[in-house]
Amino acid sequence: MRRIIVVGGGAGGLELVTRLGDRLGARARQPRAEIVLVDRDPTHIWKPLLHEVAAGSMDPFTHQLEYAAQARWHGFEFQQGELIGLDRANRVIRIGALTDEDGAALLPARELRYDTLVIAIGSTTHFFGVPGAEDHAIALDTPEQAERFRRRMISQCIRAQYRRASGAADDDVARPDVARDGASIAPSGEHPKVRVAIIGGGATGVELSAELRNTAQVLAAYGLHDVDPAYDVSITLVEAGPRLLPALSERLSEETRKLLTKLGVTVMTGARVEAVEAGGLRLPDGDLLPADLIVWAAGIKAPAILGQLDGLATNRLGQLLVRESLQTEADDAIFALGDCASCPWAGTGKTVPPRAQAAHQQASFLFEALLRQMDGKPLQTFSYRDLGSLVSLGRFSAVGSLMGGLIGGSMFVEGMFARLMYSSLYRLHIVALHGFARMALDTVAHWLRRSTMPRVKLH
Repeated sequence: MRRIIVVGGGAGGLELVTRLGDRLGARARQPRAEIVLVDRDPTHIWKPLLHEVAAGSMDPFTHQLEYAAQARWHGFEFQQGELIGLDRANRVIRIGALTDEDGAALLPARELRYDTLVIAIGSTTHFFGVPGAEDHAIALDTPEQAERFRRRMISQCIRAQYRRASGAADDDVARPDVARDGASIAPSGEHPKVRVAIIGGGATGVELSAELRNTAQVLAAYGLHDVDPAYDVSITLVEAGPRLLPALSERLSEETRKLLTKLGVTVMTGARVEAVEAGGLRLPDGDLLPADLIVWAAGIKAPAILGQLDGLATNRLGQLLVRESLQTEADDAIFALGDCASCPWAGTGKTVPPRAQAAHQQASFLFEALLRQMDGKPLQTFSYRDLGSLVSLGRFSAVGSLMGGLIGGSMFVEGMFARLMYSSLYRLHIVALHGFARMALDTVAHWLRRSTMPRVKLH
């Protein structure tokens, strides 16, 4: 049987392997192919939700999906491990050894044979060589990083509460390892603060800043930060460019800035970060912007392994160069989709942007393309449709623009309607993985759970 391997269980990769398993895999009426998913992690979570995990407004364990369970339900095979090599001549990929959290070996390094290979390993944080950024700032690439930031946020709030209640100086409170976790103690004074600096004014930085404002209010309500959340928790959003959300329209950018300002978020544009230190951000004029917690959300790049894959061409961001069929330029048997692929955007002279909607469209295209390939039919070309952009500001609001033939161009949306549209994006992802009925049950279950739990995780 033909063997199709999909490397990467992100939004696009998991949707693709689920549909292939249903149509061609072991649970199909007439199985025609072995479908294999390879991912270094055992579970999946929709990456656009990580800012909510970091703010504590979402419990990742209730939204994670076990790859092994999804494989059982949809007729594909799951192999856990990290892609470490490729042999195109023999059509083999190499998967690294798997270890547990203590470093003990679970599975040895392996080789997997393929007839068709789809690479969908997403992106990682780009620190742009800024000194100290990797040591003192927390990225939001994984649920573990998001959870780490959330714990540091609560720890800082507890320390601030202690100093406020006892009048203790910094020396009376044990300092964390700032080189490891990016946290430091705010200086004591009449009004101790928890100071958060978010580097990067794209969607992740904007959404996280709004979610953290809500988190501060909830923590104060539960007594974990017994001070004024609007006054004593400062959130600063730092963007090197002239405006927020540079990939979107100026109107959307300006409306977002106004809404964040109303929430008490300090927005700094045109502010390039020269270095990141344990106690804050070093700006070009030499001034230090104090910060107790630092998040780096300033850019993405493709994983380094893509530049080591047996002759596959990459661009300056490390993305695989693919044709409009999503086949790599060097090998017709290898496809790429999502953030790790540099795909031409027909008629624009640009490449398809690294967005969740692009990965979803590419997964749908590749599903049909691989069926055509198995039937010996020629491949068609991928055409990206920009359906607009939505940015969530938590429970406060949302803004965005919708595009398409139905509305005859572009339409600016905000408020409750935009929030409903934003939440529907995740629901559509669940539909792609489980179908409409399970999505509806999942929505009700999460609503019932939230009605009996705090609005944020308090520990």
